[in-house]
Amino acid sequence: MSKSSQLAGKVAIVTGGSGGIGAAAARLLADEGANVVVGYKREEDRARRVVDDLSGGGHLALPMALEDSESVRRFAAGVSGRYGRADVLVNSAGFTKPVPHAQLDALTDELFDEMLIANVRGTFSVIRAFAPMLRASGDGVVVNVSSVSAFTGSGSSVAYCACKAALDTMTMSLARAMGPAVRVLCVSPGAVATDFVAGRDRAALEKIASATPLKRVVEPEDVAAAILASVTALKTSTGTRIVVDGGRFLV
Repeated sequence: MSKSSQLAGKVAIVTGGSGGIGAAAARLLADEGANVVVGYKREEDRARRVVDDLSGGGHLALPMALEDSESVRRFAAGVSGRYGRADVLVNSAGFTKPVPHAQLDALTDELFDEMLIANVRGTFSVIRAFAPMLRASGDGVVVNVSSVSAFTGSGSSVAYCACKAALDTMTMSLARAMGPAVRVLCVSPGAVATDFVAGRDRAALEKIASATPLKRVVEPEDVAAAILASVTALKTSTGTRIVVDGGRFLV
């Protein structure tokens, strides 16, 4: 049984929902009564475990590849066929590969293109595919998981910073284009306690946190709480970012 009912009768889609921030967001959305669709690329077993652990019932795991627009269209069609609606879209899917910023030759054209497609074009294709259902909802909301890298220029690679800056700008553009029926926001974490960045362990996270004003490691649940607030509480906010980084961007 769900813990609340703010989202009862709503359908929430979470791409990249098989782990980390996406899984944490799926849990909170389900706790508020939503039917949650967990989008995954490869880790079907992991996605199904997330679904099985969600509060309430009527949840679903569906495959989707961000770089394949036809796969995205099938994903949206699967949601439409099952539920006939979509009210919340959380774009948490994406990837990065650490490349030191000064090592320009190490950031190949192929890797740069792959990251742009997955983190920017892929996110746009998901929003485009779900736009008709979100508009029909009358209270649709898109939450893009961005990063403080978008406006600090620091992060796992130059390409990752560029991708997230593009995502922030796209959030503003789509907020104008999709209002008033749909709100579009982004939640921008700093370093989060997930396995998203290869080689970044707990000790590294604690070192980063020690230099911030709040001196707290950001957990996936912290970011998920900001995502939920964007959906349920910030009804007059659109086209803006919610920063969840313990104040790291101030340093």
